[in-house]
Amino acid sequence: YLQAHPAIKVVIGGYCDDRGSAEYNLALGENRANSARTALVSAGVSASRLRVVSYGKEKQFCTEETESCWQQNRRAQFSLDR
Repeated sequence: YLQAHPAIKVVIGGYCDDRGSAEYNLALGENRANSARTALVSAGVSASRLRVVSYGKEKQFCTEETESCWQQNRRAQFSLDR
């Protein structure tokens, strides 16, 4: 999709579960988002079209204290960059 639409810019947000310190999770979220960015660049998407943001544990998708919930919070999420 991104190769077919070269004008689209994307923000890749890195997220973590709520365990660990804020600093640790910010670094982990950044690593997660950068991994997704690297995969897109390897697939031929220009790096100048991609921006990485780490949200760490600040924006939880699921708030239950279960492994399945923590897994849902450990993610990279894509949105349009305006």
